[in-house]
Amino acid sequence: MTRLRRLLAVLALLLSAACTSGSSGTDSAPPARSQSPGTSATATAAPGEAGFPDARTAGPRIPLTPHSTGNMSVRTDGTVIKGWDITGSLDIYANDVTVIDSRITSANWWGVNLRPGYHGLRVLHSTITAVPGKGPDNGGVDYAVSNMGTSSVEVGWCDVSVFGNALSMGQGYLHDNYVHDLVPFRNNGGEWQHTDAVISGGGTKGKLIIRHNTLLNPVSVDRGASAALGLFADTGHVSDTVVDGNLLAGGAYALYGGGAGATGITVTNNVFSTRYHRNSGVYGAVTAWNARGPGNVWRNNRFSGGTPVTPEPAG
Repeated sequence: MTRLRRLLAVLALLLSAACTSGSSGTDSAPPARSQSPGTSATATAAPGEAGFPDARTAGPRIPLTPHSTGNMSVRTDGTVIKGWDITGSLDIYANDVTVIDSRITSANWWGVNLRPGYHGLRVLHSTITAVPGKGPDNGGVDYAVSNMGTSSVEVGWCDVSVFGNALSMGQGYLHDNYVHDLVPFRNNGGEWQHTDAVISGGGTKGKLIIRHNTLLNPVSVDRGASAALGLFADTGHVSDTVVDGNLLAGGAYALYGGGAGATGITVTNNVFSTRYHRNSGVYGAVTAWNARGPGNVWRNNRFSGGTPVTPEPAG
């Protein structure tokens, strides 16, 4: 865990008591109800939240055939996996692999993982989930789709739930996904695993596009909630990232904006939902936004009720 994230975790724990007491500047809403996997921990959507991805628009479009693959390695370029109901996970050691119209129920560290040195992975119209308590990280499962490589990964129209850091990559094209019902767990180190619907650790040279997704994090801060969308400088500065037209809710903050060194970040046309907390995240909608960074743009971002969201300067 980096110094920044350790500091944020300590801050969250120190302020969690204040949040529940209703003191000034904190969130007084009750915690989200516990949900079983595949259900939606949401309040009634506000009118400003209509038209974003949900269970009706994400996931497989065709009947599926069961495949008990276990933890399966894919090593043939151009492989297409379509119509599979997989009990297991996919570890990709090949180029131009497509997973489409499928369901993955993982008990591994990930649902789908692209290994270093490979490219062209696409995960489309699929459901990616896990069984709480059955994963290798002290019962938890960390990543729905993980990009360990240095090339882009496309994830589109997917229904994603349960994982700690659901969509994890520094570069890629994430669009039209419904990420919801993240499940907290203590990791092998005994700490609450940080939870993020989308997370980027920075330090990559490729482009990350996050467009028209529903990104929900109902986990409470005292059980590890970090963000709906976390752009963290864990492995280097965050750069060349587009965050456009998404619905964000939950986390300590709904959006971590990359920090003081972030450049080339455009955050436009996003809706910050108040379905869990009155300020979208427990402590606010956005933090760590570098307004003076070259190429950084903040425009037309609003709460679900229509009020503009104005970030404080990165600190």
